[in-house]
Amino acid sequence: MDSRDCTGDSASVRDAAATWFARVQAQSLSPAEQAEFEAWRARDASHEAEYQWLASLWSATDLLPEARLQALCELPDRAPKRRSVMAWGLAASLLLALGAGLSLQWQEPGAYHGEFSTLAGEYREVQLPDGSSIELNSRSRVKVSFEGQQRRVELEQGEVMFSVAHDTSRPFVVRAGAGQVTVTGTRFDVRRDGDQARVAVESGHVRVQGSDASGAVSLTAGLGTRVDAQGQVDAPLAVDTRALTAWRTGQLQFNDASLAQVAAEVSRYRQQPLHVTDPAVARLRLTSVFKTADTDALLKALPRILPVAINTRADGSQEIVAR
Repeated sequence: MDSRDCTGDSASVRDAAATWFARVQAQSLSPAEQAEFEAWRARDASHEAEYQWLASLWSATDLLPEARLQALCELPDRAPKRRSVMAWGLAASLLLALGAGLSLQWQEPGAYHGEFSTLAGEYREVQLPDGSSIELNSRSRVKVSFEGQQRRVELEQGEVMFSVAHDTSRPFVVRAGAGQVTVTGTRFDVRRDGDQARVAVESGHVRVQGSDASGAVSLTAGLGTRVDAQGQVDAPLAVDTRALTAWRTGQLQFNDASLAQVAAEVSRYRQQPLHVTDPAVARLRLTSVFKTADTDALLKALPRILPVAINTRADGSQEIVAR
């Protein structure tokens, strides 16, 4: 079945959601198929609603004994409702896709696996089964894996705010580029740019490690650090966590930021990037607040604030130039 064609009635949407969910859980998507999946999710609110319903169903299976799961996967004797058929089909297809390894996950209390992402300009909050939550900024992608005595998250790109449920017996570890953040319960923000990572702590305590464990640093509320592409961790410094995480309330806050920094940040929320190629223009500074959902307003305001103009390139992207 081609999932791209299932955009009509509610039954076909449910079937498409089940197909996509099984393939995501089986980790069988190529980069092109991942992009197709994200496009399907974004195409209609009903697609995302059905997919999230399956995610909640899947999380609930972690709490069921293996015998009960096997019973759920047996075809019922009488004609069930549409939801029941779809739930049965999902459970059976996932069993086939993941095989014995899935049974082991189900037998282990608290085991969980999930992948979450956002498109340009999208914000998304996800509740995890341990009571933790993650908030994804624009163009972000994470993989979550809870197994044994550890909770792991791989930040593949973008930025995420973590609110971690306290559990000293199961550390919560976030990997981002060359950096690793370890906590037992706290609120902190991690941003990945290539292989570099930035960490800012709103509350609690975290340990940030790079390529060398001896160079790890400890951060408490109001402190942050950076890990470069080589795995070197900077010394802790005071940060404005409210400004750094203003994206959670739909804001872009710039405090004496260079236009190079502004362009890079704004590009995360636009379909086409914003360019600054003139070094003199890139060094100009900006202090202001804008909405993440209306970056066009920022482009209209810039020529009134600074001696610049906005040019549109042939590919549709825009560039900040000297006026």
